[in-house]
Amino acid sequence: MPHFALPPHTRARCIVLPAAPFSLSLAGRGVTGHADAAEVRLLVAHATMVEEVLPDLSPAGVRAARDTLVELATAVAHRGFDDVNTRLAPALTQAAKNLAEQRLTEADLSSAMLARELNVSVRTLQRAFAAGGESVTAYIRERRLESARQALSASRLIVSEIAAHWQFADSSHFSRAFKQRYGLTPTEYARQNS
Repeated sequence: MPHFALPPHTRARCIVLPAAPFSLSLAGRGVTGHADAAEVRLLVAHATMVEEVLPDLSPAGVRAARDTLVELATAVAHRGFDDVNTRLAPALTQAAKNLAEQRLTEADLSSAMLARELNVSVRTLQRAFAAGGESVTAYIRERRLESARQALSASRLIVSEIAAHWQFADSSHFSRAFKQRYGLTPTEYARQNS
C-alpha cells in the first residue's frame, strides 16, 4: 500500500484496486488525480454507486461494475478516457447528477455546462442519460421543481422568489410547470402544506 501525505485541512479518498488489470499500463506506479478532473469525478461517482448497490448485484453485475471501475481507473492513470465507451454511461450520468445537485440554483446549469465540467461532449452526456431512460434537461427541471416544492413547505418565501431562486424564467412559467408536475399551483400547495 503506497503511503502519501496530505496538507492540513484537505481530504482524500483512496481507492485500492487489484494490480493485475493495470500491470502493463501502470508499471507498478501509484496514480493520483485531482478531485476536479472529469475522470476522477466519474471514478468516484461510480465507486460510490457500486458501494451502495453491491449487495444486490448478481455475479454478472459485479463483473460489469468491476470492468467499469477498471476502465475509469485506467482513465485516471492516463488523464483521460474514451467517452464513447458505453460501460461508462452510468458513472457519467451519476457524476453529472452529483454536479447538477450542487448547482441547481445557478443560472448557467445546463447540458453544456455539465458536459464542459465533465470534459465530454454534450452528445456524449445526452447519450449517457438516454441509456438510463432520462434526459439531462428533464432531470434538472425535475430536481429544481422538487427543491422548489420543498422550499414552499419549509419557508415563507413568495412564489416569485422561489421561482427566481430555482431559475425558472418567471413565476407564471414556474406555476405552470409546478401544476403539471404536482397537480396544484404553488400557492395552493403552500396553503395546503403550511
